[in-house]
Amino acid sequence: MSAPRPDAPLFPRGPLIAAGVLIAVSVAVIGSSRLTGVGRTEMPATQVMASIDLRFEDRSDGAVQVTAADDGRVVQVYPPGTNGFVRGVMRGLARERRLSGIGAAPPFRLILNTDGRLTLEDTATSRDIALDAFGPTNAQAFASILTNGSTTR
Repeated sequence: MSAPRPDAPLFPRGPLIAAGVLIAVSVAVIGSSRLTGVGRTEMPATQVMASIDLRFEDRSDGAVQVTAADDGRVVQVYPPGTNGFVRGVMRGLARERRLSGIGAAPPFRLILNTDGRLTLEDTATSRDIALDAFGPTNAQAFASILTNGSTTR
């Protein structure tokens, strides 16, 4: 066996130069995209068509009661063992509030935009959930709340 020569390069120069050029071109393309806006996608601004501020409460019988935050009227009641999507979304948001030290007092805002998108906003944490992203059946579970007690803005 022969030992490597001390003056031999440890790594070939060609791949190193190619990697450097690739990085430089990537940075240049990203920079030009940021400056010119070419290749960037943005969501168009929409207006609120309907919204309602809500509170979700677990009842002792296992049902989830949805009340309007402004006047306390019952908007929807989900019987025990039903509407797993609504329960899952609200459980996740409640957990986030607990970890942040926020109680149940601030309402959630359900919003229907003019483009048809349905979102749920946590007014305490400013977190938005695009409900349409979970499919029309799951979004319909929240859309029924709007039909039962929405207020137009």
